[in-house]
Amino acid sequence: MFRLIEVLKQDDLGSIEYGTLDGCEVIRRGAAAGIMGPIARLLLVREARALGRLSADGGLSGIAGLVAVNGRRELFRSWIAGVPLHRADVLPENFFELLAELAASLHARGIAHNDLHKEPNVLVQPDGRPALVDFQLASVHGLGSARLKRRAAEDLRHVEKHAARYRLRDSTRRSQARERGVVARVWMATGKPVYNFVTRRVIKRPDHEGRRPRGGPWPEWGPRV
Repeated sequence: MFRLIEVLKQDDLGSIEYGTLDGCEVIRRGAAAGIMGPIARLLLVREARALGRLSADGGLSGIAGLVAVNGRRELFRSWIAGVPLHRADVLPENFFELLAELAASLHARGIAHNDLHKEPNVLVQPDGRPALVDFQLASVHGLGSARLKRRAAEDLRHVEKHAARYRLRDSTRRSQARERGVVARVWMATGKPVYNFVTRRVIKRPDHEGRRPRGGPWPEWGPRV
């Protein structure tokens, strides 16, 4: 029996809830009904498949294990304590090295996360080590496949972008913003407004998904872990 403690997120795709299942701390993801139901169930199945592959391989530290699946309507995964990257006050000096290693370990098991550009999907655990959550867009591949290699490269590219952004001084950030490339400027002028319309108006996912503001405050750097 699931006992609800806190609703962490609720939108047109469903809910994410923190609670206990048979006395163990878990996260419950429930797929929404209605017009967004088919998409919500598809995403839930993708997450269940990826986490199920990891659990079958013995699990991976820093990634939740699959606890239970109820058809295409809900899944339960183990709870990982931590704060989202964009809310962390302190990061160990080697945080992004560890994050790249964690992503690489995921890829070595045939799984690509495909959503690492979002800072809330990266947790900072109490000991300073990274964890990954939200596997709705994750994909499972054969080891060595060309598609896995492409998607793994994208995962690691996003890790590198986070690392570069967190290590830059504010003056450098402003300079880079002014020198933004043509492709990035075109995206901001055309693609980004469409993306914002879909996420904010269609599936009602406003900016609460989280990103550390360009002006900070930025976390302090602590000892390596």
